[in-house]
Formats: sequence, structure tokens, C-alpha cells
Amino acid sequence: MRQSELFTRTRKEVPKDEVSKNAELLLRAGFVSKEMAGLYSFLPLGLRVLNKVMAIIREEMDSIGGQEMLMTALQDPEKWQKTNRWADESVDVWFRTELKGGSSLGLANTHEEAIAAIAAQYVQSYKDLPFAAYQFQTKFRNEHRAKSGILRTREFIMKDLYSFAKSQEELDAFYDKAAAAYKRIFERAGLGGTTYMTFASGGAFSKYSHEFQTICDAGEDIIYISEEKGIAVNKEVYTDEVLADLGLKREDLRETKSIEVGNIFKLGTRFSEPLGLMFKDETGKPQPVIMGSYGIGPARLMGTIVETLSDEHGLVWPASVAPFAVHLVAVGEEPQVKERAEELYKDLMDSGVDVLYDDRDLRAGEKFADSDLLGIPWRLVVSARNMAAGTLELKERKTGTTESVNESEILNSSVMEKFKAN
Repeated sequence: MRQSELFTRTRKEVPKDEVSKNAELLLRAGFVSKEMAGLYSFLPLGLRVLNKVMAIIREEMDSIGGQEMLMTALQDPEKWQKTNRWADESVDVWFRTELKGGSSLGLANTHEEAIAAIAAQYVQSYKDLPFAAYQFQTKFRNEHRAKSGILRTREFIMKDLYSFAKSQEELDAFYDKAAAAYKRIFERAGLGGTTYMTFASGGAFSKYSHEFQTICDAGEDIIYISEEKGIAVNKEVYTDEVLADLGLKREDLRETKSIEVGNIFKLGTRFSEPLGLMFKDETGKPQPVIMGSYGIGPARLMGTIVETLSDEHGLVWPASVAPFAVHLVAVGEEPQVKERAEELYKDLMDSGVDVLYDDRDLRAGEKFADSDLLGIPWRLVVSARNMAAGTLELKERKTGTTESVNESEILNSSVMEKFKAN
């Protein structure tokens, strides 16, 4: 991508009502556009990041046997009525829409009812179980406090996976595999060292549910971390009884703010029974299917990366989710600089490197400031001074370290390994 052809631009100012760090940086860098409170459009740079986050999630869901599908965002109220969720008293952040004929449809904030009703058409015998299905689908939630940028929005994409088992043991086995996959997702996305599997309330379905919480001062949750065990406890269940059950002591835990980046639940038969999701066991007796639910918001994960990894100069993307691997910057108006930059741009693309080429007619300082703001892992600078020395300047965004690289070595294995790391 040539930066001169990118229709978005960096900017110095953001909407005055924007208070979150992630929204401020993403708006300034031209990754998103704010439509209104709690609603953001993803522009080309932002969509590249979002798609890479989703690709990591998709790979890990596939690795544990998840089958991807896509359900409708509009929901049948009859199914929600069967589970007693078609009411403000049951779900306080939902939307519904009135049709011209006078009837109503729900705008999905989750898809347990929909997937249970679909599965009921295909599950008859214990031989049909277990299986798991997932989707990336738009969700709608009537958030009362949509002031956290892309961390808390009224319309967003969610990866929701649902597991179906014939026994508690079968559910537990998949649940553990899903938890391990979630840990890999956060590790690959650059948040592994600061994200903890956190014990939370299981509600009516199980003793505990599990959240994945990332340490962050901008977080809305409070958790208590056991470094020794690598787990945490949410403040909502931070009681002596829970601590004893988990073998934890208050004096060994540290309190911190955090952002919830994922959650997993054992649903039991909460949705399968009212929606007729049954199977016949080995004796021919009907039994309700035992379900689990596993959610991650890709945009919320993207916003958490911004909140935790950015610095005073701008965004800092891990290589695995960065919009481009290399930011190629041509400095100066000399013909030989432009010619060399064009050659290098073509060589990098031919070598399979994702590169953003800053070919704009701007001063070096403006280009470097924009480069820091965009947060691409590596910046490669072509200038007359460097060319005279037979070198190019290579800067790592994360550490700020700069080195001179011989022009002839740019496409060798060691430099290319840096560009292709993920």
C-alpha cells in the first residue's frame, strides 16, 4: 500500500467527548471512524488489524475442532420467550426492532437460543455428539456506558463458540481444551504475560465461569492475582470460601485493574431443555444435550492491545496483528532516493512482506511522527545520507532501537526473518 493512496489520514485532534486511550489513538492514526457514542467504523488500517486478530482466533478454534458457521443477527422472539429472555427484566442491554406488520424481532446480543434450535434439527443420538460450532457475527448491546472506545460498543463482532456434549465429563474435557486455546490466542496477540484466567461467578449453570482478564489501569474490573498459580479471582467472588476452594491466601494475592478480553461458561442444559435439544442415549432414553459457551470480542481484544502496549508516541502493534510488517519511508526529494525506495518497495512485496510505503511529499519529521503513531513493527528509512554510506536505517517500533543495515543485506535471511516474524 502506498501511503499517498490511503484514503485515511492521521490527525492531531479527536472528538472532545472521547476519553479512552484506545479510541484517541485509533482515531488519530486513522484506524477507525467514530459514528456516534459506542459505534465505530473500521477503516482500511483498522480492518487489517481486526482481520489478523480474527485469523488468530479462527486458527485456534479450528485447532480444537470448532466448525465455523454464520447465524443471523435478527432473532426470533419465540425462541427467546422459551428461555425467558424476551424481557428487560432478564436482559437489560438488548435491542429489538418493530416490523411494519406490528411484530418484533430481536437484535442478537448472544446466540445460545439460535444455535440450540439449529442443533435440535440435527442431533438425535448419542452418536451425534460431541461437536462444537462457532461464528464471527455482529452483536448488538444497548450499553449504558459506551465511553471506552472500542472496548465497550453497542455494535461489535463477537466470536462465539458453542459446545455440545452428552455428559458432564465430555463437556469438561472440551472446556479445558477451549481454555488452553484462549491462552494461546492471548499469547499470540501479544498479551500473554499480562492476561490471567480468572475465576468468576458461574451463576445458575456451574460453580464458576472463567474470564480472561488483562492487567490494565483503564480496566473496569478488579481482580486478585496469584502469580504462583498463574490464576486470578474476580472481585465479585472474592470471598474466603472461594479462596479456600481454590487453595489461595489473601496475603499472597495482588489487586489490580483489568480488562475482560474473553469468557467461557458451562451452560449445562439451560438452553437445550426449553428448545428441545435432546439426544437418545445408549439405552434409547431421551437426554438433554449439555452445552458450553465461549466468547471473545476481536475488537475488544484489539482495543486492549492499544491500551496496554501503546506509548507516548502512539500505537505499538505486535507483529502478529500489525496492519503491515514494515513501514518504508522515503526521506528527501532526490531522484535517487525515490528510485531506490520504489525498487525496495517492489522487492519487499515480491518477497511476501506486507509493507506500507510512505511516498508522500512531507518533511522527515512529519513522516517519522506519523510512523510512530501508526505503530508498525519496523521502519525502514531511505535517505540520501544513508544511501551515500551504502546503508538504510532500520528502527524497531517496540524498543525504539535503530541500526544501520547494508543495502545489500536488506533482503537476506536475518532481516527478512524480522519482517516476517509473527
